[in-house]
Amino acid sequence: MTLIRLLTDLDGRIGRTSFWIGSIVVALGVFALQKLGGQIGGLAGDRLGAFVGAFALFPWAALAAKRAADRGFPRIYGIGLVSAIVLLGLAEPLIDRGLKPTLISITTLIWLLALIDLGLLRGDAPQESQAGAAAGSAGREKHPAG
Repeated sequence: MTLIRLLTDLDGRIGRTSFWIGSIVVALGVFALQKLGGQIGGLAGDRLGAFVGAFALFPWAALAAKRAADRGFPRIYGIGLVSAIVLLGLAEPLIDRGLKPTLISITTLIWLLALIDLGLLRGDAPQESQAGAAAGSAGREKHPAG
């Protein structure tokens, strides 16, 4: 799978290695652009930082959707986890000081869930080629050619 397809396509399944490679590529891109925004400073720098955070939502959602499918979950599960992490992070400057610890705790728990479930655990869904082969052989056993 090409890097472009890995970061933009919602179909298919990926293993842990592809998930981590894609996540590192997106994280490095976000880090570099946010660093640039910090050097620009002011409102333009803040806008660049917010845009980068929002733009990173799609590649991470694509990775999470494919990884969730590999784990046997609906694709929306991975998209929901990543969306919650990114959007809560973008909402942090807008939240009242008293609620920030709660928001940070919720975001941290979602990060841990995503890290463990999508990043560390082995895929649970049966391979499509193996499932198709098993179904084909089962069909032959039930209806022998004769």
